[in-house]
Amino acid sequence: MQNLILSILFILPGAACFSQYTTSWVGNTYGDNANHVGNCARSMWVSPGGLVYASSGWDENGRNIGIYQNGATLGGMGGTNQSQGSAVAGDSTWVFAAQETPAYNVGRYNRATKARDLVFQASSTTTAGGDVIRGLAVLNGRLYVSDYAGNRIAVFTSSGTLVRQWAVTSPGALAVDSNGFVWVAQMTTATLLQFDTLGAAGAVIHMDTASRPSALYVDNWHGQLLVGDQGPDMNIKVYDKQSATLTTTFGALGGYLNQTSGIRGQTGDKRFTRVVGIGRDTQGRLYVLNNPWGGTWDLGRNGATDIHCYDSTGALLWTLQALNFEGIASADAGTDGADLYSGNILYHFTGTGGANYVANTVDPYRYPRDARISLSDKGRGEHFGMMANAGGHRLLVAANQNTDVFYTYYFNPSTDGYIAIPGDTIQPHVRNGFQLDSIGDRWTSYDKTNAIQHYPLTGFTAGGRPIYGTAISTPTPATIAPLNRLGYLPASDKMVLAGGSTDWTLIGNRIEVYNGWLAGNRTPNTVITLSRAQAKSMAVAGDYVFIGYYAIPNIDVFSLTTGNLILTLTPTGGVYAGNDTDSEYGVQAYHKSTGEYLITKDDYNGTKVVIYRWNPADTTPAPISAAKISAPATSSSTALIYPNPVEKTLTVDLNKSVTNDLGVRIVDLSGRVVLTSRVKGSGLFSVATADLRHGIYILTIADAATGKKIAETKFIKK
Repeated sequence: MQNLILSILFILPGAACFSQYTTSWVGNTYGDNANHVGNCARSMWVSPGGLVYASSGWDENGRNIGIYQNGATLGGMGGTNQSQGSAVAGDSTWVFAAQETPAYNVGRYNRATKARDLVFQASSTTTAGGDVIRGLAVLNGRLYVSDYAGNRIAVFTSSGTLVRQWAVTSPGALAVDSNGFVWVAQMTTATLLQFDTLGAAGAVIHMDTASRPSALYVDNWHGQLLVGDQGPDMNIKVYDKQSATLTTTFGALGGYLNQTSGIRGQTGDKRFTRVVGIGRDTQGRLYVLNNPWGGTWDLGRNGATDIHCYDSTGALLWTLQALNFEGIASADAGTDGADLYSGNILYHFTGTGGANYVANTVDPYRYPRDARISLSDKGRGEHFGMMANAGGHRLLVAANQNTDVFYTYYFNPSTDGYIAIPGDTIQPHVRNGFQLDSIGDRWTSYDKTNAIQHYPLTGFTAGGRPIYGTAISTPTPATIAPLNRLGYLPASDKMVLAGGSTDWTLIGNRIEVYNGWLAGNRTPNTVITLSRAQAKSMAVAGDYVFIGYYAIPNIDVFSLTTGNLILTLTPTGGVYAGNDTDSEYGVQAYHKSTGEYLITKDDYNGTKVVIYRWNPADTTPAPISAAKISAPATSSSTALIYPNPVEKTLTVDLNKSVTNDLGVRIVDLSGRVVLTSRVKGSGLFSVATADLRHGIYILTIADAATGKKIAETKFIKK
């Protein structure tokens, strides 16, 4: 494949300039496959020597139980999906982990060889699924098991022989102290129960009713019981284990939702999300496993890995993070691509690869019905993000891997910080294409409608919720049927349609480019025929269309003007890009104000988002000379504007009488909306431009009621 790519680049005139791209990433501490942090760890055990074993329900590249130390990856065990992720514990010889199939089993792994050498039934029931085993602890050769499905605590030898058991309703997290006391959390009742090793009941701790104890650790040296609380406090409660009284807490009150020490949604030092694992080593270092919010019934996608290590004084030493599995991040034009939004995570990318984790945009307490945390959602995790910035208003759409339902969100920074506020749901069966374009308009093609629906953004409520006009439906051109994907570019009024596959999750081999789509053109100006099979994802930006494929990791870049293949993006600099693009919207693209393109790709193998930064020479804008392109007036088919260039006030003459109210929108060349207004019906009116920066802009005038475009033209701001 490398030879083929080089040949293509060689035969294209001037194509050498197109090879100027670099590869980076966000969403994982490490960008290569050998060191990637494992996916969605939901439990953790820390050895006395500081080795971290983090267990998940699924890791595509064999890090089902990841092994880490001092911020570095040491390896893994458990294959892709041996462990369930709900519980893990160990001693000097073995690691024990709840198993996925069947879920009532526990697996034993040799720490030296990393091989599983024993599997045994640990639950009294064989009919339940999911998180059957919810807590494990080891002391003096005995394995203590929280058998949630069997409503009991069971004690086994290290070889899997049952020693004793006693009844406990819905037992969860589990810890055993050096004095032989067993501590059990009951999450839904916010209760901590103490037993001796024979099952005799002892102290009972009743936490605040809103608390949700999700992790336990006994610090024998300090005589403490540490409790991870994933309720609204989202911190660690520290109890004196002898008196069973609360002595202190660790972490910001409210965790990442705390608005005193940070922005609501902001993650980082002591700003926890779901605390699902706690440990300490012999040097007194504290380890905290967070599971950021976001995910549905598929536990392999319900959250992410976020491990913190603190020294004995509480200072943060390092983090290990894996934040993206079957998801994508989309650029925010408001920061010119520095901020990237997935369906549930905000990243900040300045050019250096890494996790770059800024915020978890889910608030489970203010918005408990958010589809991104709904276990009844039929999707497998709404982690694919699409972002638009309309005049400073950020709009987010979240979707899953192969989706026909789209969830919309908006932001109100003054009240909710980084939290994405749930909006409406776009359903059902949007199977022939969806796009949130760069100015916030929505484009859909519902299954079996043979039509494309355009929902123009007409404004915002005082709280930031977007307001959309009535759908404008256009028949799908017969030459592209069946339609599979669509992408619209407001700055150039280009529509890109891809089709030809009867499998709605794939793309056929035909792409059509229409110049002047809203102006009424329904004849393709450019037709691209894909030579590769199984195209899966399409993104459009600037002058190009970007295609990702199932079964290969490459992204092909085609010119929207000529239809030529410009180059194929493959990873550079040791960054791993995964096996393929196994998702409908797993490729996104953004054209920066500098002329650079940011192309993002889902890497579910390495649990991250791959970023290509590309500088095509032919998109570098030449210096603008107002003397060369200015004129006393500029006319489109139905409008005259003057003066052009303009300084303070632009006059618009539609050359006809207009009675309906008009919607006026000004967009810069990156697609960002810089001005929107509503004008009372008039064929002659003015637009204030004094606050605009120097540059070229696109003025669009439409019927405010129907969204039908009346005129569109460019002008220069001096």
